[in-house]
Amino acid sequence: MTALPEIAESLVASGLADDPAALRFAPLAGGVSSDIWQVTGGHSSICVKRARSRLDVTAIWEVPIERNHFEAEFLRVASAEVPGFAPELLAEDESLGLIVLPYLEPADWQLWKPQLLAGQVDVAVSASVGAQLGRLAHATRGRRDLAQRFDTNSLFYELRLDPYFLECARKHPDLATVLTEMTTSTASRREALVHGDVSPKNVLVNGGSGSIILDAECAWYGDPAFDLAFALNHLLLKSVHRPDAAGRLRSAITALLDGRGAEDAGAEAAAVQARATYLLPGLLLARVDGKSPVEYLTDPGKQAAIRAVARRFILAPAAHPLEIAQALTGNQTL
Repeated sequence: MTALPEIAESLVASGLADDPAALRFAPLAGGVSSDIWQVTGGHSSICVKRARSRLDVTAIWEVPIERNHFEAEFLRVASAEVPGFAPELLAEDESLGLIVLPYLEPADWQLWKPQLLAGQVDVAVSASVGAQLGRLAHATRGRRDLAQRFDTNSLFYELRLDPYFLECARKHPDLATVLTEMTTSTASRREALVHGDVSPKNVLVNGGSGSIILDAECAWYGDPAFDLAFALNHLLLKSVHRPDAAGRLRSAITALLDGRGAEDAGAEAAAVQARATYLLPGLLLARVDGKSPVEYLTDPGKQAAIRAVARRFILAPAAHPLEIAQALTGNQTL
């Protein structure tokens, strides 16, 4: 019998398996906020995800497990409004705090993050991610029903605003006024559905330019600029890690912005880009001095360079994300 009998019984109750004793659970790596397994022995190979109450980071970071329910809700909305944006939701068990997704074979789908860390930059993937974000914003903007369905302000505060912006404010008192304003202005916006964790570790890509986004635990009806800034931030960080790929990563930034702008309404897209540029240095600083620093930038010199650029643009906002990229990486070319 599996060591996870309650989950096995839930899968049988959901119609995804017939015999709980036949199910086998293989832990999957990479979960910071959830336990994730590949489960075989049922009707098909599936992925089961159960939220943790305490995140697997150095800092103490505890959050409610009901965030799994909002991830399930995000998947339902994405399936209806932006087909292909996210994986299919096969089942949800709110009592156990888990969701069930298809298991996507690594032979067909690979995480975007390892490719970028290796200096392999497919600009078409950035364009795809940007386009999907634009479609999501366009399809969900001004939706009162979704604002009520994703009334997750407190969760978003605990998962994103406090551990990113306000943790940096605590460590950089001279920046506290601006970082607090970033927090309050972001929290006050109720414009469109937000994924909340548009990171390359959450993006699966296939052999072409297709992309699927995972891990919508931070789903919130709020400020769509946060998603764009979050994605841009990871491209900036990879350019510091891989200065040899900085030119290609700047092209990826342009593709992300162009893809995002082409799929959303013109005036709204421009406003979102301007606001994302404002939020970007706060997020950049957070991945050095927040509660969840990126694990691949451990060199003190690179951390200091990121910190200096982030501080500069927090105090004097950039006009465009590429201005921040240029300050970080200089004149590296393709």
